[in-house]
Amino acid sequence: MTDVKKLICGIVWVAACFCATPLAAQEQTAEKPKPAAREYGPFGETGEDVTGTEQSTGAIQPDSLPASGMQNLTLGTPPVRHSYVVPGIQYGNTYSSGSAGSTGTGTKPGWNTTSFVSGNMSLLQEWSYSALSVNYSGGGYFSTDKLQGNGQYQQFAATYEIDRKRWRALLIDQFSLLPESSFGFGGTTGLSTPGIGGSLNAPQAGLQSNYLPNQSIFAGTGSRYSNSAAVQFSYQLSTRGVVSVGGAYGILRFANLGGANNDSDMLNAGYDYALTARNSIGVSYGFSAFRFPGGGSQAIGDHVAHVVFGRRITGKIALRLGGGPEITTFRVPTGGLSQRISGSGTASLTYALAHSNILFDYMHLVSGGGGIFNGANTDQVDVSLTKQLSRVWSGHVNAGYARNRQLSGTTPSTNSDSWFTGAGLSRPLTRSANFSFGYQSQIQSASGATCNLNCARTYTSHQIIVSLQWHMLPFVLR
Repeated sequence: MTDVKKLICGIVWVAACFCATPLAAQEQTAEKPKPAAREYGPFGETGEDVTGTEQSTGAIQPDSLPASGMQNLTLGTPPVRHSYVVPGIQYGNTYSSGSAGSTGTGTKPGWNTTSFVSGNMSLLQEWSYSALSVNYSGGGYFSTDKLQGNGQYQQFAATYEIDRKRWRALLIDQFSLLPESSFGFGGTTGLSTPGIGGSLNAPQAGLQSNYLPNQSIFAGTGSRYSNSAAVQFSYQLSTRGVVSVGGAYGILRFANLGGANNDSDMLNAGYDYALTARNSIGVSYGFSAFRFPGGGSQAIGDHVAHVVFGRRITGKIALRLGGGPEITTFRVPTGGLSQRISGSGTASLTYALAHSNILFDYMHLVSGGGGIFNGANTDQVDVSLTKQLSRVWSGHVNAGYARNRQLSGTTPSTNSDSWFTGAGLSRPLTRSANFSFGYQSQIQSASGATCNLNCARTYTSHQIIVSLQWHMLPFVLR
């Protein structure tokens, strides 16, 4: 009950911040409102409005987010003529072999089907100096897999941004309640992201993957929820220099026994210097504190110092590279050590061609443990490609790999390797409906006593996923 209260309080706090429109936003100004920077997702639009619902016109506004901050760099902000809200509905079905709930050396034979039914909503509200973006999908799922059963399914992402020329504030909240790991969930279909999808999905400035509760192990512990709330302030010191400071709080909780619940408190401070109009260099310092409710007395503190490089060409490329030393401390010594020093790094790339998008994301950092370990040294990489095949058909390919090596406990060498690969097609059926389908495989190889109890040591699953989304015409707010 305490965890639920924490979650509710966290969501209420973020929602209150979102709704608190600054007084300056009520002033009259000739400057056009600037919506939250858009993160071009792997399954988003590629520039051709095949549904006839695209409302953006004109040049894309450059992304001015600091490369040393906590959010992903973007290709820029597509211009928007109106504030709007769009409700919709969605049906998805996964037909899969194997079950992540199977333990031991094999997988559960046979095939199972899981149906997802949800209501969707996307909202974009602009004021003179601020903007609010919300995407939400929520409903239920019904499965023939007795280990998974039936339950709730929800995904939520919101961004509130204040832009006052020299200073900027960014508030982000990302929440999910899923029947399985979010790592590869939904494949290349509309199930993978919240909101109505397509060109009317509200633009978001998402958090970097290391600020989200890690779920990169295909654990068989049933439904779980995670939430990460973050706030960041940046200030323009000069025409070239920007300083930023921010913090994030994340939780991961499992409905069934066996999963490793964890809390994370994170701080980040950075400085960016613009070398040219397209390139910047900077430094950042981050601190993360990981705790494991119900998982013993272990607590982990992690200090990271990175040199950061960013390159942005509006509408074309967004590249971010960071690397440096990492110092990790343990409340309960592991392997006879209470501290260790290692290297760490992150990288992200969004690259847009005439009719395709490429996304790449990598991190080598200490994480909360993927829901299985009480802390892990994690290498994680995600790659996706979207290509417009014709006027209506789009093709999608994605892949991910994660290696988690346990940091604490009686068997520090315990590790887990997880892969997913997938491909699919999508097309609009009408101005308000979209259809997508795809195939995805999930493979896991794990060792150690922990995975004997909580996840499949060897696990392979094949999934066929279908999604149908429908939304109403936008309700214009202003």
